[in-house]
Amino acid sequence: MAVNAARMADEWFNPLAKKDTASCLIEKAKAGQSREERIQAIRNLGNSRDNRAVTSLTDFCQDKDPEIRRSAIAGLQNLRSGRAAGVLIERLRDKEELPEIRQHAAAALAAIRSFRAMQELRARYADNEEDSALRLFIGGELHRVQYLVSPGPGPGSSS
Repeated sequence: MAVNAARMADEWFNPLAKKDTASCLIEKAKAGQSREERIQAIRNLGNSRDNRAVTSLTDFCQDKDPEIRRSAIAGLQNLRSGRAAGVLIERLRDKEELPEIRQHAAAALAAIRSFRAMQELRARYADNEEDSALRLFIGGELHRVQYLVSPGPGPGSSS
């Protein structure tokens, strides 16, 4: 027991102690040997459920590689942090962005369900100047979210 406590104390104060998983994934996503390694690290970050990953994933949403951006958006969708709404709204509004990435951003905003996210989805849906396929997709997301949050029939109600 004392040996274990001493080892743990040494790791606590040792700057060379093992890094936690999220930190290793962030490092690998930033400077991975290959594109595939970076994408896998970003996917793992999104699946980690570690909110420390939000800042890095939002940074990756600005990457020049569309697959990196898509993976980062999917990760943010998994984490469902309202802190990501701003960058997701940017991706959604960017008419130069690939259509599938804009759809992923819309799905991520719907998953987050914050007031700001829902307000933006409603605005894009109501915008007649917006791409019709994107508007249709957003309509489906809004319908799905409303279905998820609508109160069902209460106890004792007859239907």
